[in-house]
Amino acid sequence: MRQGFLLSACAAVALALAGCENTDQAEVDRAVQDVIAGDESDLNAIMMTVADPDEAVAYFAKAAKEDPDRIALQRGLARSLIRAGRNTEAVQAWDKVVAHPDATDDDRVDHADALIRTGKWDQAETVLDAIPPTFESYKRYRLEAMIADSNREWDKADSFYETAVSLTTRPAGVLNNWGYSKLTRGDFDEAERLFVEAITFDPTLFTAKNNLVLARGAQRNYQLPVVEMTQTERAQLYHTLALSAIKQGDVETGRGLLKDAIDTHPQHFEAAVRALRALEGTVVN
Repeated sequence: MRQGFLLSACAAVALALAGCENTDQAEVDRAVQDVIAGDESDLNAIMMTVADPDEAVAYFAKAAKEDPDRIALQRGLARSLIRAGRNTEAVQAWDKVVAHPDATDDDRVDHADALIRTGKWDQAETVLDAIPPTFESYKRYRLEAMIADSNREWDKADSFYETAVSLTTRPAGVLNNWGYSKLTRGDFDEAERLFVEAITFDPTLFTAKNNLVLARGAQRNYQLPVVEMTQTERAQLYHTLALSAIKQGDVETGRGLLKDAIDTHPQHFEAAVRALRALEGTVVN
């Protein structure tokens, strides 16, 4: 079907140009190629964003094999592998992309991202260090912050997180990461503030809500925060608070929170039920 559309479009362009007295064959050929390139560009964009990840991988793998010198196809394959969760293969694909003479600093940042996803932190750091400091992007600084975190270089991490936040209009994810960094350092007040800010930007970000509850629980504050949440989320957050309380020895509080989780959940909450049974069994024994 797509091939038929291409042929029809190309024929229409050729006929239209052929009707012009001063149009030579070279102009017709260039116009036809523009139509083909435009159609392929649109299809590539669709495959990289909304298509099924595995279908996108198959599409770009085939296209890149047929035309291995086109970096756009190699790049599409690498990004599709990331979307499909095939991170080890994605690293190999990004290796090919960054070896291409037309590779960009954005490609190198994506290469570092793939390396981090496979636990190759040192290699990712080396890749980022080789990128000129004049190249600034949200993703670059988010990755720099994560690497600084892994190295326990807290001042650098805070600086990179702050810069990353300033370079995006959708900072919820990086604010959540920054908050989790503060949480692991024991800076609970600052962690809470960052999680709340993340939720302000994205009220659907459950990870930040759960992390916020962890920060409160670490301070033995077992009250749910006043943030937007669904009934299911409320039950899950009660469950998180319960486990936090039990871990810190506040067993009776944990028992009550588990019961709240079970009563609140609109369906059967198996994890909370198991935890409560285990707790009661331990107490009885």
